[in-house]
Amino acid sequence: MSEDTMIELKTPPLPYYLGSGRSDFQIGDNHPNRKNLGIYDLLIVIKGELHIGENGRQWTLTEGDTLLLIPDGEHYSVKPCDQDTSFYWVHFEHTVWRESFVKSESLRALFSSRPFINPYTLRLPKQTRLSNLEGAFDLMQQLLDLPIDSSFWEEQRLLAQLLAMLERGSSRTGSVAARLAEQAAAYIQKNYKEKITNEALAAALHFHPNYIVRCMKSKYGRTPIEYLLDYRLERAKRLLVTTEWSIERIAEEVGFRYSPYFSSCFKQSVGLTPLKFRKQYLN
Repeated sequence: MSEDTMIELKTPPLPYYLGSGRSDFQIGDNHPNRKNLGIYDLLIVIKGELHIGENGRQWTLTEGDTLLLIPDGEHYSVKPCDQDTSFYWVHFEHTVWRESFVKSESLRALFSSRPFINPYTLRLPKQTRLSNLEGAFDLMQQLLDLPIDSSFWEEQRLLAQLLAMLERGSSRTGSVAARLAEQAAAYIQKNYKEKITNEALAAALHFHPNYIVRCMKSKYGRTPIEYLLDYRLERAKRLLVTTEWSIERIAEEVGFRYSPYFSSCFKQSVGLTPLKFRKQYLN
C-alpha cells in the first residue's frame, strides 16, 4: 500500500524507542519546521487543533488524531494554532537489519534459541483517529512517568504496545487476510521438507492460490515460495553451525532434492557458499 496512507516497517529489527514528551501550544504558536530529522516522529493530539504539513500534504489534527512523520521528510506548520492545543510526541528509529551485522557469538545464540526469524511487516497508518483514546493516553503517560535511568526495557515494551494499538486500529478489515497469511506460514514451517506449491497451499487452506500469495506478500513481504526458500535456508544455517553433517545431508534435510541447487540458492541469499559460511562462523 502507498506510503500516502500506510507506512510499512519490515522487521527484524523492531522499532527502537528514542524519546517522548508532551507539547502545549497557546493560540498563535506554531509547530516547529524540520527537514530530514532522521527519525520517525509520532504525534498524538490530546486537545485543540494542530495544523501541520509534510512534503506538500496538509492535515488538521484534533483530539485523538495521530500523524506519523517520516525520517527523510520535511514537516512544517501550516498555520498557527487558533486555540490552545496539546499533543504527545514519540520519537523512534527503525534501521534495516542486515545479517552481516551479526557476529559469530550472537549468531550462534540466535540459532540455538530460535531457528528461524519470522519476518513481519509492521503496517502503521500515516494518519488515523485512535479508537482507544484512553488506552493510548495511558500508555503515553506511563512513558513520560518512567525514570530517566534504568528504564530501557519498559520503554521498548510501551512503544511496542503503542504501535500495536495503531496497527490493530488500522487493520481491522485485513484481519482475515492476516490470519490466512499466518496459517500459510504455519503450514510451510510444518511441511518445509516436502514439495510445497501454491496449489498445495490452496488445497490445504481452501483459498484460491492467488489470494494466498497476496496475503503472504502483504503480511510478510514474500510469496509463499519465497517464504519457503527463506525458511529452508535459515534451517540450513542452523545445521551448518550446530552439526558436522555434510552439505549434501543438510540440503536433503531442509527439503532440497539436489545439493548443487541448494548451494546455489544459499550463496545467492547469503553471499557465501554453505562451506564458507560454516568455516566463517566456526573458526
